[in-house]
Amino acid sequence: MRQRVRWAWLFLAPMLLVLAAVAGWPLMRSVYFSFTDASLADLDARQWVGFDNYFSVLRMPSGRVLYDGLLVDPVWWRAVWNTALFAVISVTCETILGMVVALVLNANFPGRGIVRAAILIPWAIPTIVSAKMWQWMLNDQFGIINVVLLNLGLIHAKIAWTASADTAMVAVLIVDIWKTTPFMALLILAALQMLPRDIIEVAKLDGASAWQVFWWVTLPLIRPAVMVAVIFRALDALRIFDLIYVLTPNNLHTKSMSVFVRENLFEFDKFAYGSAASTLLFLIVALLTIAYILIGRVSLDGGR
Repeated sequence: MRQRVRWAWLFLAPMLLVLAAVAGWPLMRSVYFSFTDASLADLDARQWVGFDNYFSVLRMPSGRVLYDGLLVDPVWWRAVWNTALFAVISVTCETILGMVVALVLNANFPGRGIVRAAILIPWAIPTIVSAKMWQWMLNDQFGIINVVLLNLGLIHAKIAWTASADTAMVAVLIVDIWKTTPFMALLILAALQMLPRDIIEVAKLDGASAWQVFWWVTLPLIRPAVMVAVIFRALDALRIFDLIYVLTPNNLHTKSMSVFVRENLFEFDKFAYGSAASTLLFLIVALLTIAYILIGRVSLDGGR
């Protein structure tokens, strides 16, 4: 066993070295820059400022006290709220819809293979392409979504889906759920394919209904795999950038933490401030993931 462990680490060593080079080193540099006043104009001229990018207190000659930094920035906390709201709603909907699609695809019917392949098309389309495609369809002037809803009598005037404060987040959620539900369905379907058929047959022979078989037999057996799938999807949702950046640019009501980081790093030339935001983004995602794993007692190998 010790020999197998040594060989395992030997095979993993190249991957770990590459991961440290392309992820670990940039992460440490970003954390370091968050404690400086670095600017893209001249990174070498940076000075150490401690926690000023996170929180600082400025006392005016008049006696007035001003608070500054990321921890008291309302735009940052609005981005945190937008990201959390997006992650909770999108992952919940995608898990439920993915479960339904997986159960349907797990049944025996003619053409099942073709349907399985077709259902993956939204997930296979690059996110940028999906965002631009939906941006055209949701356009308030010539978008097909408004045309269909008007013809059905569901709305009485064209809606600026991606520009209105009331509908921007809804539009982003619709596009993300449409695109990522096949991913959840694929993972859940893989778990369903591994279920022992004899247990389900015994439950049916005992008189259990289809709902009882699902709730008391199928769901408990696939629950570990579903929880792992939720982790993977939640990680993507908490780091959402490209979909929001393309579909609803410069919109405070949909701005995510990643979009906030990008704006400060490159557009506003506040490199140190953006580095602090990226550090907090990493900590938030890491802590939420660890909490989910501990509270749910999730084993990443699919067991309990």
